[in-house]
Amino acid sequence: MNHQPERAQFTAMEHGTQADWTLISGHFGQFARSLPSRVLTHLSLLDGDYGGFPVDRLQHSLQTATRAHRDGRDEAYVVMALLHDIGDTLGTYNHPEIGAAMLRPFVSEELHWIANTHGVFQGYYFFHYIGGDRDLREQYRGHPHFEACAEFCEKYDQAAFDPAYDSAPLAFFEPMVGRVFARPITSIYAKIGEAEAA
Repeated sequence: MNHQPERAQFTAMEHGTQADWTLISGHFGQFARSLPSRVLTHLSLLDGDYGGFPVDRLQHSLQTATRAHRDGRDEAYVVMALLHDIGDTLGTYNHPEIGAAMLRPFVSEELHWIANTHGVFQGYYFFHYIGGDRDLREQYRGHPHFEACAEFCEKYDQAAFDPAYDSAPLAFFEPMVGRVFARPITSIYAKIGEAEAA
């Protein structure tokens, strides 16, 4: 017997009922709880994608996060470091914004800003080799998070291309991603998740 899951009955949102939205809200919690798994599955798409770099994009992400972890950064910082380049597969021309958008509900404004802006700051190390302005980050000089982003790139991001570095495996970071993504800090949908958890 083919069992179809219960679904809302409207064909346009303007015709939705309380019953429809109670049903949909019930599904939201379950879907939200599986977000860490979906994020890690997407991150694994970077495996084997070198793009000419000394290490593939997954190893770069793992190495960046491992360096941050070994330096004593908190879990939210380490997860930001792990996911900072997750947008590479979908946002060839704006990968920092993709990763930052995924992180935004779960991390501080500072960590979101670092993720969102790291591409410009990382350019300090190579833009001049590809016809760009390595000092493009200077447009942000004076911003409260300028130094934090510069430090992220210097200590963790630009340094994470060493094929011999002993990075922690993705499984090491799974519990951290789960904890950071368990509770949104800022999201218009956060209350739905809270209601489901209660």
